[in-house]
Amino acid sequence: MKLKFTKMHGAGNDFVVIDAINQQLDLGPEQWRRLADRRFGVGADQILIVERPATADSDFRYRIYNNDGSEVEQCGNGSRAFVRFVSDKGLTDQRSIRVETMSGIITPRLEDDGSVTVDMGAPILEPARVPFDAAGLEGVTEGRDTLWPLTVAVKGEEQTVLVSTVSMGNPHAVQVVADVDAAPVLETGPQIEHHPRFPRRVNAGFLQIVDRNHVKLRVYERGAGETLACGTGACAAVVAGIRRGLLDAPVQVQARGGKLTINWAGEGQPVYMSGPAETVFEGEIEI
Repeated sequence: MKLKFTKMHGAGNDFVVIDAINQQLDLGPEQWRRLADRRFGVGADQILIVERPATADSDFRYRIYNNDGSEVEQCGNGSRAFVRFVSDKGLTDQRSIRVETMSGIITPRLEDDGSVTVDMGAPILEPARVPFDAAGLEGVTEGRDTLWPLTVAVKGEEQTVLVSTVSMGNPHAVQVVADVDAAPVLETGPQIEHHPRFPRRVNAGFLQIVDRNHVKLRVYERGAGETLACGTGACAAVVAGIRRGLLDAPVQVQARGGKLTINWAGEGQPVYMSGPAETVFEGEIEI
C-alpha cells in the first residue's frame, strides 16, 4: 500500500506523522520499524498516528509507535508536532485541541509565535504507579523527593546511581549528573531502561543543573535509544529537580536538539511544556 506521510521534528526529536483519518491504515510492528529505519525507510524516533476520537468531548486520538515497533503511552515533543500537523492540514481550525492518548487527555495549544504549549497533566509520583518496584529498597530523602538506588555497570565495574521516579503518562528515571556531556548515557541508559525494577521499562534521564532556572538534559528513551530531545523526559526532569529543591519554575531545558520551557507549580498541578514543532518534508512510501 502507498502511504502519505509528513516528516516533522520538535527540538530534534523526529517523527513520521500519518493521517489515519483520510487514508486507510493497517500496519504492524514490522512496518512501523521499516518506516522508522533511517536506511531502509523514512527515519524517525517515533511514528505518530492521527485518528478520529473515540469520545464526543475530544477532537482527535493520538497513537505513538517507537522505532522498535512498540506502541507507547505518551510523547511530549510529538504532541507539539501533532497540533501543528492537524492545524497545517486543515483538520481543525482550533488553536487548542483535546487529544486522546493511551495515558489520558492532553491539550496542546498553538501559540501566535508558532510555538506550541502542552498541558501534560499532573505528574504521577507514587513509585508503584510509575510503575517502579521499590520493595526491599531503602530510599534517600532529598527535599520532597525520594531517590532510589539502582545498580549499573560502568566500564565493567558496578556502581549505584540514585534516581527519581516520575511518570508523565510514561515512566522516567531521572538522575542528576555533574556533566551531561560526559555522562555514560549510551552505556548505562540501556541498563536502566531494562532494569527489572521497572516492569514496563523506563526512559532514563541524565540531568545537569546549570542554575535554578536552566538545565541540560539527555534522555535514553524506552524503545528508541538516545534522542536529541524528549518532551516528557524534560517534564519529568524538571519535576524531579523542583521536588529535590534544586530548581525553580519556569525552567529552560537545553537538549541536544533544541530548547524547551517547562513550568510546574507543584504537587497535584499540571506540567506545561512549550517549544517548537516544525515540518521537514512530505512524501509517499510504498509499504
